[in-house]
Amino acid sequence: MPVAIITGASKGLGRALALALAGRGWDLVLDARGAEALAETAEAVSARGTRVSALPGDVTDAGHRAELVAAAWRLGGVDLLVHNASALGAEPLVRLEELPLDGLRRALEVNLVAGLGLVQEALPLLRASRAGAVVAVSSDAAVEAYETWGGYGASKAALDQLVAVLAVEEPGLRVWAVDPGDMATDLYAAAVPEDREPRTEPAAVVPGFLRLLDERPASGRYGAPALLDGAR
Repeated sequence: MPVAIITGASKGLGRALALALAGRGWDLVLDARGAEALAETAEAVSARGTRVSALPGDVTDAGHRAELVAAAWRLGGVDLLVHNASALGAEPLVRLEELPLDGLRRALEVNLVAGLGLVQEALPLLRASRAGAVVAVSSDAAVEAYETWGGYGASKAALDQLVAVLAVEEPGLRVWAVDPGDMATDLYAAAVPEDREPRTEPAAVVPGFLRLLDERPASGRYGAPALLDGAR
């Protein structure tokens, strides 16, 4: 069975992706900081008949990243790495004049540095896979200038660039940055708690991610609308 590592997998998009991949027979290594929520997700995923290794921890911890890859190796390797874990930098979001520098550093460490660290740890196994792929969950804040989204957007823009360079350096892999659009997640609620507009449920965008795995288009940046249009 193919094996995927998914960070930030206890809730939202990470959980939805884990459930979808489990339904397709993937074995999974799941990460999140909240041990209780992660255990609940692991139970729901394993009920679909897949093997699951759920490791609570912080992706900024090099030892934790090594544990994730070691767990995947025990399941058979790494065919897919999904870097979904994210930090906002401030909750709720604030203008740049108020953005705590420690918050910006945290966003960069989680969204960018940890992503590269996990890729570096997993690269030998990704290269050994017949269909190795990396998915970095991006945001429209990486390419658009939205008030209060500056720190988070800067970290995601840097992630997009890192992914683009990785694709050039690793032509044997598929490397995709994917913007899923605004979703009804705890992250979005923490970012803009006063926004009560209805948002897309994470499970609704999962078919777009699955389309990437099915069709394996060229490495690059993809948006949810185009992926979902093609997945229907």
